[in-house]
Amino acid sequence: MDVDHDGVPEVLTGDGFLSNGMTSLRLSSPPDAILTGSTDMTAPSSSPPEQDDDYGMSLPALVVLRISIVFIELFTRLFDVLLLLRHPRLLPPYLRLWLHEVRVSPYRLKRSFETTRVLQASGQIFKELMYGEMPVHTGVWLFRKAGLGPGSRLVDLGAGRGRTLIAARWLGAEARGIELMQHHVDLARAPVEQAGAQLIVGDATRADLQDATHVFTNWTALTPQTRARLVERFRACRPGTRIITVTRPVEAPGFTIVSQHRLLFTWGPEHVWIQEVMEPRR
Repeated sequence: MDVDHDGVPEVLTGDGFLSNGMTSLRLSSPPDAILTGSTDMTAPSSSPPEQDDDYGMSLPALVVLRISIVFIELFTRLFDVLLLLRHPRLLPPYLRLWLHEVRVSPYRLKRSFETTRVLQASGQIFKELMYGEMPVHTGVWLFRKAGLGPGSRLVDLGAGRGRTLIAARWLGAEARGIELMQHHVDLARAPVEQAGAQLIVGDATRADLQDATHVFTNWTALTPQTRARLVERFRACRPGTRIITVTRPVEAPGFTIVSQHRLLFTWGPEHVWIQEVMEPRR
């Protein structure tokens, strides 16, 4: 789901994002930032309410962070392009998305009236809008492990600029992204549609998931309250639906873990879980 990135998240001083293809900046884990939570494997505790923008960082740490993110960006872009050469029709929309990111960075989100209105309507806070992406090569590997392919339908909750949707299309699956921020959708909709996917404005906690075979969300920066609302949406999925989450699993009855992985995202390595919706007990 949905900060500032000249190569580095300005979230450190208080910027953000939310999305799919969700989007994770934690000081204890690698960041370029962006969607959803914490690497803590325990259930959400009754700790004090999360603060909006409390990300202090020393100058040396910030310099190291900037350098590491530049290298990650170069590495992931190179491997994305090499992979997309095997499906040349997906390369033009990918390059268009990349160009839009260079022109209008998704890592810069200002505290505008519109942003405030959207956050109030969705019940979220600014910190939850931190931005980060899953590289296409990471998505292809992960989605293949999750059984995504022709005949499958992926829904990305918090899709950002739609990079995750390109990975789903590479595998021949249908793909739909739900993104809270209108400006992300306005910039990315045309390239995403060119790739054969769909990107729409909406609140991930209210998304229709009835037709999904796979649901992906990067909930690294999301609060426990927002994650709880997403879990309720997952419960509406058909039994057998695969739920793919970044940083922490769904910690609730009714979901079984299929596999756990540690993969590369735009902010660094992160844990990913593939789970399955179980048949309700009778």
